[in-house]
Amino acid sequence: MKMGQMSQSSSQQQDQLQQQQQQPSQQLQQNNRKRKQHSASGAANSTGTGNTGPSPSSPPSTHTPGDAITSATSLQHVNSVSKSMMYGADATAGLTSSSNLLEDMDRFDPLDENMESLLSHESDSRDIYGTIKQCPPEHPKESAKGFTFAEVGCIQTRNSEVTCCHFSSDGKVLASAGHDKKVVLWNMDTLKTESTPEEHKLVITEVRFRPNSSQLATASFDKSVRLWDAANVIIFFLQLGSLHLGSMHDKSFYATVVNKLSSLLQPGYCVKAYNSHPSPVMSLDFHPKKTDLFCFCDNDNEIRYFNLNTFSCTRISKGGMAQVRFQPRIGHFLAAASDKVVSIFDVETDRQTLTFQGHSEIVNYICWDANGEYLASVSHNLVKIWSLVTGECIQELGSGGNQFHSCVFHPNYSTLLVIGGISSLELWNMAENKSMTISAHENIISALAQSPVTGMVASASHDSS
Repeated sequence: MKMGQMSQSSSQQQDQLQQQQQQPSQQLQQNNRKRKQHSASGAANSTGTGNTGPSPSSPPSTHTPGDAITSATSLQHVNSVSKSMMYGADATAGLTSSSNLLEDMDRFDPLDENMESLLSHESDSRDIYGTIKQCPPEHPKESAKGFTFAEVGCIQTRNSEVTCCHFSSDGKVLASAGHDKKVVLWNMDTLKTESTPEEHKLVITEVRFRPNSSQLATASFDKSVRLWDAANVIIFFLQLGSLHLGSMHDKSFYATVVNKLSSLLQPGYCVKAYNSHPSPVMSLDFHPKKTDLFCFCDNDNEIRYFNLNTFSCTRISKGGMAQVRFQPRIGHFLAAASDKVVSIFDVETDRQTLTFQGHSEIVNYICWDANGEYLASVSHNLVKIWSLVTGECIQELGSGGNQFHSCVFHPNYSTLLVIGGISSLELWNMAENKSMTISAHENIISALAQSPVTGMVASASHDSS
């Protein structure tokens, strides 16, 4: 496979990365030997065989069906549906009030045999190549002896497909959007929701929070990009809720509501809007460090860099249609998916430094790992893991009879990739090359998001939730 040459500006960074990691084939062999020694009983309980990666030294993929996992009955609420799934040797399905759901996530049950075979103790704190990942003090989960995968809540929209979702930097707010043409903001502490006004005319294709900010941006098929402030939306509902409802039959009450709405619905919800784009906007992302910079791609395969202060285009490139994602933490590179190819651009020079080819179908989703060293690309039939250092595919997983639509690296387990398919999530332990299927939705899982702060993973689906 012929790959593009890395730019001189990125060569030093990549030399450092090469010194930090082991050769993939050697480490995968080491992981395989450890797994055979320490978790033979777990592997014996796995059934079926998944697709293996391109490396001949990769261990064979094993697959555990989702019916081995129990789930609790759902709790019906006015604004949300909440249910909890705990997996362990004493797997029990218990109902939990929404106020205690987040506390329950801090409790890890013992592993059952199926989950143990998926996520071995040796791989909990290692990445694909075995580099030790130190667990942050506030997240003892990675070093915990057990593993819990629990649904803590569900938002049901008004019978419209959800196409995208994203967590704020502090993990306190989850934003989701889609065919509703508005953004739903989910308070992760209370599991209550608020919505932005419906200002987009067509489906929202992307929603992304500005790093370390309450602002977020939306892209839409209506050929527009809008910047919102989540704090303004919350203030609106707080002020509306402060009205004295005991006066509902008083004419002055309605006058007060109208005046309140008039004062609040001034420019401030949608802080800025770019409405003159020539084609549908498919994806956008903020730079992780230069937070006044964001970019978006459109249906004409163009990538536009925007200055947030002037809200004007500063540069136009070619090579992005389905999705664009800045490299996490440093933002030196931009990954863009177009047709069956993923391109890596140097953000400073706008030079295309790498081209990832190998998908036989259109790439519809991409995501970086937390350190920006690896990139996952998803097509309906395949997910591939690419190394930014070598420029090569280091592992892949076929979808089998399912279809893949989205993916995200788990926030606490660096070897675990969560893949969204049709109605189910695929948990793929890349170090062991084993996967487990878990029923999650009733339709396509169109987007996934994760929060390293809280350890949460969110899924958006065409089943309106």
